[in-house]
Amino acid sequence: MNLGASVGLTMGKATRDAFGEALRALGAEHPELYVVDGDVANSTRTEWFAKDYPDRFFNAGIAESNLVGVASGLAAAGKTVVAASFAAFLMCNAYDQIRMGVAFPHLNVKLVGSHAGISIGEDGPSQMGIEDVALACALPGMTVIVPSDEHQTRAAMRALMSHEGPVYLRVGRSGVPQIYDEHVSFEIGKAIQLRDGSDITLIADGLMVAAALEAAEQLAKENVSARVLDMPTVKPIDVEAVVKASQETGAIVVAEEHLHHGGLGSVVASVVARTHPCRMRFVDLKDTFATSGTAEDLLEHFGLTGQDIVAAARELISR
Repeated sequence: MNLGASVGLTMGKATRDAFGEALRALGAEHPELYVVDGDVANSTRTEWFAKDYPDRFFNAGIAESNLVGVASGLAAAGKTVVAASFAAFLMCNAYDQIRMGVAFPHLNVKLVGSHAGISIGEDGPSQMGIEDVALACALPGMTVIVPSDEHQTRAAMRALMSHEGPVYLRVGRSGVPQIYDEHVSFEIGKAIQLRDGSDITLIADGLMVAAALEAAEQLAKENVSARVLDMPTVKPIDVEAVVKASQETGAIVVAEEHLHHGGLGSVVASVVARTHPCRMRFVDLKDTFATSGTAEDLLEHFGLTGQDIVAAARELISR
């Protein structure tokens, strides 16, 4: 993918790789940490934890409902548990077990959905988790995190380890541009302003943060001042940052690698509607399944690029 190239961002590791590295490191610091995977440890990167801590790793097989059951049982026994699989398998196949076995009792289970979004490319639509954020946000008490790069993923992993209660962390297959350095801090529920602006605000998460930075650079050449907010915590959303953006810029574009309904855009729109209404546009997957292809081709075909954010911003500014 060429995301971030136009603003000089260096391509970094996939967020799933950063998750695996952080998980292995945390294993040394947290003897109470256990990991359960659904027979995709080589893809989710939990195999790195398994190699170092085999007694604290369980492969539940291709049985995501059982995976969540094992995770909830360990958590009920006082363990901190990471339960990982592909986002589509974990959130769609085991939703009832997550609902009643993790969210309802508010257990300390950290759900990690890998290979999320359409950027998994050739794996095809059956394995593309594109509704996972909406499903996770719908569960009472569930914290939902979508990091934008490898360094933020590592920082998010440390933050969620000290957070009591269920969390859904969304990570991707493909390498993404480095937005931050290794010293980045992460606070659950807080946005990060990457660029100031007075005419419009671009709010994004995941790999769309790099696209938003590209869009802001292009808009600056058109004398449009665009604020860029990285919103890695979808739930609880940073209400203060959203309200400030709506008040100070009067226009917001939300960009995400997710379906239109129920994701970051829906959450931001809800805040805007009940606090300080302003004009909004949304760059997302709309209401469609994707198809198979390269990550770059799919992002372009389905309108998830910096230029698509620019087009949405122009529409708002021109009104």
